[in-house]
Amino acid sequence: MTERDALIRAFIDAGDWAGGRIAPLAGDASNRRYLRLRDPASGDTAVLMDAPPDRGEDVRPFVEIAHYLRGIGLSAPRILDADMEAGLLLLEDLGDDLFANVIPRDPALENSLYCAATDLLGTLHDHPPPPGLAPYSPALMADLAMLAFDWYRAALADPAPDARASTQAAILAALHTHASDADVLIQRDYHAQNLLWMPDRQGDARVGLLDFQDAMLGHRAYDLVSLLQDARRDVPRAVEDAMLTRYIDRNGMDSASFRTAYHALGAQRNLRIIGVFARLCIRDGKPHYVDLIPRVWDHLQSDLADPALAPLARILENSLPSPSPASLAKVKAQCPTAPVR
Repeated sequence: MTERDALIRAFIDAGDWAGGRIAPLAGDASNRRYLRLRDPASGDTAVLMDAPPDRGEDVRPFVEIAHYLRGIGLSAPRILDADMEAGLLLLEDLGDDLFANVIPRDPALENSLYCAATDLLGTLHDHPPPPGLAPYSPALMADLAMLAFDWYRAALADPAPDARASTQAAILAALHTHASDADVLIQRDYHAQNLLWMPDRQGDARVGLLDFQDAMLGHRAYDLVSLLQDARRDVPRAVEDAMLTRYIDRNGMDSASFRTAYHALGAQRNLRIIGVFARLCIRDGKPHYVDLIPRVWDHLQSDLADPALAPLARILENSLPSPSPASLAKVKAQCPTAPVR
């Protein structure tokens, strides 16, 4: 048993779940991991979030945002117990029915699930955001978009400094012009692997929320991009278009300007994700993320087709190579042989 495992066991045994049996759950791209506890007497379950502070994790934002989301009637997990300093949370178990698992089992539910997730965003955006959220500003977004150059492009060849600078300037200009509003809470990872289907609940509460600790103050199209331009599964184009229209109509948005904002934010997000996935391989020893880059690239090309983004599209056409099999193999060749801990 490691020192961390002993700490977790002591945390569990000091509370109402003493003696609970531990089983692993899936981790994510961060340094967090999740464990499921089962009470041997009652059979009840809970989820433990293990977020080590010495690896840069902080559970306090999760707790604060969870309380806010529950306060407006949404299904974030209840906090059952916490050791903030140790980075340990015991959470209500919302189940295993991730959208990403439910849809393959029952494809007929896909549209209904995306309608529910889209409507939830409308409800969230009807409420004032909690105080203290940092803004996801155009300058910050443009800086993060450059991860595509710093990791993906750099893995293939030294990126030309002028191409990086001109791309950053173009994405910054597009965001300032078309997507500078920052007046709602954005969860930033609002997609099928972080959303649970809970049909026994009513209305917006049917969608369980899992990953929101990185919430910021941003544009109301941002989480729609996260939902509909999913890096991990193919969302049919017809569903993407229908959900965009659904959100626009429900919330009284101007269709043309909102769609351009959506594509500007999509270009920024997809550039960032391409860089993050390359970094997860090269720095962190997680090569399977490279296999997702072609899907993200396709999303990027769809966004760049918006005429308002033509200046950015022209720059990227000559400065960022497409993810050919040879290019992806070159990125993977730079991956450590074991995950970096």
